[in-house]
Amino acid sequence: MSELEDVYTEVITEHSRCQENKRHLACATCALKGHNPSCGDEITLEINVEDGIVKDAAFTGAGCAISQASTDIMIDLMRGKTVEEARGLTDKFMAMIKREITSEEELADLEEAIALKNISHMPARVKCAMLAWRTLKEALEK
Repeated sequence: MSELEDVYTEVITEHSRCQENKRHLACATCALKGHNPSCGDEITLEINVEDGIVKDAAFTGAGCAISQASTDIMIDLMRGKTVEEARGLTDKFMAMIKREITSEEELADLEEAIALKNISHMPARVKCAMLAWRTLKEALEK
């Protein structure tokens, strides 16, 4: 494993254990359940959007380390973004996982979410990494 892969593994491990974003959001303007039937991962994503800005987000639920880390990273990234920026980052993340965008330069604004890039080489884990992002995309469309 390369040094970069070690860093990515560390980021995923750290975020999968983080509890800061794993809570109920009292001021949620939208709550949406996401479910991955292939492995049983389940989250409820709660977001607070005010004046077109994602003011806060949180989640509850259970799943593997990858789905939990991906959700935690996504929430950290989305906080403070406009709904349009959040949509753009969600689309970019999905394109990264589908290997449609591979340039580190193009992916730079995904920040720590880039640590999930190599999941694209593990087909069984792709849905785990995408669960929160798909749920957010659906929530932002409401």
